[in-house]
Order: sequence, then C-alpha cells, then structure tokens
Amino acid sequence: MILKGSQRGGARQMALHLMNGEQNEHVSVHEISKGFVAGDVLGALNEAYALSKGTKCVQFMYALSLNPPANEKVPVKVFEDALSRIEERLGLTGQPRVLVFHEKEGRRHAHCVWSRINVEEMKAINIAYPKRKLMAIARDLYLEHGWKMPKGFVSSREKNPLNYTRAEWQQALRTKQSPKAIKASLQDCWAISDTKKAFENALKERGYFLAKGDRRGYVAVDVYGEVYSLSRQLGIKAKDLKARLGVAKALPSIKETKARIENQVNGLFKGYMEELRKTQKRELKPVPATKHTMTRAHRTDRAAQKAYQEKRWAEEERRRAERLRKGLKGVWDKLTGKYWKYRKANEHEAWQALMRDRREQEELIERQIDQRQALQRQFDTLREKHEEERKNLLRDLSRIIGMDQEKAGRSHTPDTLSGKFQEAGKYSRADRKSSSGPYNDGPEENIDYEPEI
Repeated sequence: MILKGSQRGGARQMALHLMNGEQNEHVSVHEISKGFVAGDVLGALNEAYALSKGTKCVQFMYALSLNPPANEKVPVKVFEDALSRIEERLGLTGQPRVLVFHEKEGRRHAHCVWSRINVEEMKAINIAYPKRKLMAIARDLYLEHGWKMPKGFVSSREKNPLNYTRAEWQQALRTKQSPKAIKASLQDCWAISDTKKAFENALKERGYFLAKGDRRGYVAVDVYGEVYSLSRQLGIKAKDLKARLGVAKALPSIKETKARIENQVNGLFKGYMEELRKTQKRELKPVPATKHTMTRAHRTDRAAQKAYQEKRWAEEERRRAERLRKGLKGVWDKLTGKYWKYRKANEHEAWQALMRDRREQEELIERQIDQRQALQRQFDTLREKHEEERKNLLRDLSRIIGMDQEKAGRSHTPDTLSGKFQEAGKYSRADRKSSSGPYNDGPEENIDYEPEI
C-alpha cells in the first residue's frame, strides 16, 4: 500500500477534493470522528481551521492517501489497521479525523485527514520524519499481506522511472495523452541514442524537439507546444545531459522552437491528428457510455442496499429495545440481573449486525469492482493501441518533414505533403485512429485517471 502524506491548510479545497464525485465514480464518507461536532466533511475541516486560529499554525491538517495495489481486494479493516499504525507512529492518536474512500477505474483508495491541533495544549502536533515512517509502514504492509512490492521499496535505486507527478499528469491531460506514455517515449529516445544528433532524430520521430529552457538547461517541446524538463523526465543529472548534448546555450530557445514547430509541423499535424482523433473517438465511444451506465447502476444498487440495511437496523433496534422493560418491571429486572443480561446480549447482537452489514457492503463493492476492472481492461487495450497509432503518425510525419527539408529551395503546402503522407501507406483514412481522444474529449467521453505514486 502506497502511503503519501503532507501537512497542509485550505479546509474548503481539501473538502472539495475529498467529495469530488466527477473525477471519482464512487465517493463514500466512511468516518467523521467524534472529535468533530459537524456531520459532514466540509463542516469538520472548517472546525479544524477554526481551532487553528487560536494558534499560529497555518498547515493545520495532515492529509494522507492510501493506495493499495491495483489488482488486490483490500477490505476496509486493512485500511483501518494501517491508519492505527500510522497514527501511533506520527503522533496523531486520538486526533479528530475524516476518512473517505474513492473508487475509480476499478480501483479503491482512501484519503484520511487529521486535525494537527492539540486542543488541550492549543498547539500543533509536530510530525517528524513522516516520509521515512510512512515508507517503513508501507513496506511492512506489503510483506504482511503478500502483495507484490514495488522495486523502489526494496531499493531507492530501483524506483520506477515511469512514475510521474501531479503536475506532469495535468500537463498530459492538456495534450490528451497518457503521462506514462510521454515519459516512456522520452526515455526510449535517450536509451537508443548515443549522440546529440541521434537524440534529436529520435525525438522528432516521436513529435518532440530539443531546446534550451528558460530556467532549465535542456528541455523537449512537443508538437502541442508543451515543454518538458529532460532532467526530470529522464531522471538524469544536468552534467550527464551536457556530456551527450553539449552546452545548452548552443540549442535554440523555447520561443524559437515553438515558432519552428508552427511553421513546419502544425498545419499538417493538426489536420491528420484531428482526423485520427475523430476516428478513434468513434471507436472509443461505447466504452465511456458503458462506464457511465455501469456507474449509475452501481450507485443505485448501493443506495438500495443502504436503504434496506437502515430499515432492517431500525427494526432490530426496536426488538432489542423491547427486551429492556421500563417502570417498576425495569427496576425489578435490574435488581434480579436480567436487565444487565439483556443489555449485554443487545450490545453483542448490535455489534454482530454492524459486522454483517459491513460484510454485505464489502461483498457488493467487490462484485462491482470486478465488473469495473473488466471494463477498464478493455479501455486500457484501446488506449495502448491508440498510443501506438499516434507514435506511428508522428514518426511518419517527421520523416516527411525531413524529406522536405532535404530538398532545398522547394516548399510544400499541407496538400502537397498530404499526398506524400498517403503514399507512405501507413495510415489510410479508414484506419486512422487518434490517441488524444480517449483521455479527455469532453464530459461524455472523458475517462480520467489519477497519477500513480
């Protein structure tokens, strides 16, 4: 289970993120602890903010995400046990907290937010070395449950090179691509080239151009005009980049590179990519439609189960209450010990009923997750296919532009190049399909995904 936490302020923004029902298919508030008076997430976090005003603390919350392995079925109890360990290690035991579960793309993960304000002392709890402590707990959870441990947990040198930040994820969404595919593509270019020229050619075939960054030494600019730090994307130090690419000052600036892209690529690229995108959008359209239908059905089933359980619980509570007689009979039962016997039996039955309801909820959620994962596998297959098609389109386009540049003194309009492109035979109008469309083509076709950590 990946554990990622941070101190932060902003009660309203945090509550909006926790209750985001647009990017998440299911959102369930599992717990708002007794330390809060409010019964909703926003009210509880606003209470934490109000308490912080009595101190000088700005980052009055500690927010933690718990992400189990994608293909594992993890019961709620495992999350709760993990949180108990985390609270003990971070010094948050007894602090008011909010626990919310999110489900998305067939995966369930949790967010827990604590108030850092110690009410008795009216000061913020200091959390020392949280990253190191969370890493140790996460490693123990992988070992205890027999989950496949990420290589980065075994050794920091084995950290997944395709991991990406939220900023990289948002940048990928702007170009309607997969952030993992972007990083993998740039790393492939680096791996197969041993000179600056070879690296530039490899980048061009994937729709990227080498440039000098405004603040960073070396960047890549894609055909959309997005700028990527090579040291960050490749996980390589600046001195290693310099050894292969030479002095950064010798490279064209970002502004110059964007102008070059506009002149050489955009007209032709936009036309073919738009055609590719429309075809792929038609191919992908049934998947998000099925997803929305499935999500609505799952929400309906959960609401029906909740209503049934609440009705059953009320009836069982009524029967338990009838056992405890009132008035003089109740006094007599207390004197004879019957009252305490019935009360203990009622508490035991209530606990058993609570556990039964939880089991039923878990069984329903697991069945629904299995259905959602099957649909997600279809989408992932299409996404990989579309990414490959996009790479092929960019590679062929790059070759056409290279052929055009070799013929000095000759200029070609997009129509002229269009004829050359079709001669290549790689993409006919019948089989062109876009990689951009699947990821964020509007509210009805949108299938978002959270960054992997």
